[in-house]
Amino acid sequence: MRLTQREQRVLDELYAWENKLYDYEPNDLQLAYDRYLERTFSSLPVEIQERFFALLDSWLFHLHSFIQGSQLQNDAKERILSAGRVYNPDLETMEELKKLPIEQLEFIARQQIARHRVYSFVQGGISGSGGNLVLGVDMPAMAVINLRIVQLIAMTYGYEVNTPFEMMIALKVFHTSTMPSRMQSAGWEELKNDLDQAEDFYFYQGSDDFTNSTWLEQPIKQIFKGMAILMFRKKHVQGMPILSMAIGAGANYQLTRRVTDFSDKFYQMRYFKEKGAW
Repeated sequence: MRLTQREQRVLDELYAWENKLYDYEPNDLQLAYDRYLERTFSSLPVEIQERFFALLDSWLFHLHSFIQGSQLQNDAKERILSAGRVYNPDLETMEELKKLPIEQLEFIARQQIARHRVYSFVQGGISGSGGNLVLGVDMPAMAVINLRIVQLIAMTYGYEVNTPFEMMIALKVFHTSTMPSRMQSAGWEELKNDLDQAEDFYFYQGSDDFTNSTWLEQPIKQIFKGMAILMFRKKHVQGMPILSMAIGAGANYQLTRRVTDFSDKFYQMRYFKEKGAW
């Protein structure tokens, strides 16, 4: 299928981004950290490791389902459809959004992305300024914000996340986007393989175990962020804990930026794949 000039430009940018993902080379410190983390978890009994990651998988799956079925998400779905009807008044379903040109889908997606980056920034600032209770809910709140934006990006490109296949793909996109950069290429390749091997795009045929010791780097970073906030929370500037607020806001913003960038690229790739251009 012949691509428009804008579609070709986005496709070229997508290929360049993918090549950069594959070409990433970890430094010695990152490799040493991987070995340390793997060795630490390997020292635990296998049964405890399996139970821990099974519970983590289950928690993420149920959180994803809760967000997907919430009224807040249904309202967001209607806003996306309303934004699409600005360009095509006849739109009735999320699937029909795929008919819109890429530049219009990009615009709608970036509206959602910008909004959720602000949510993360504000959430981080609140966690850096409040008490222990506010700091304690920071990690679950960040999981909700970032899982939600993955779902919204998927819907923007015309993919409902209420089927087993799309739910697992969205969860895997979230998982891969939060992995260390040196490991994202393997997750990206697995996601592409899931698309290639899908038969009806309703039932998911791949592995439903997606968390492991390598993924724990991001939660560990969140723990370190909490420790830094606790350390600097009592250092006030004009009566405000500016430094701890900046740490929380900056870390949360960067995490959501990472998740949204990866998710947007993945669903753009699916857009081009369905057009036969990928």
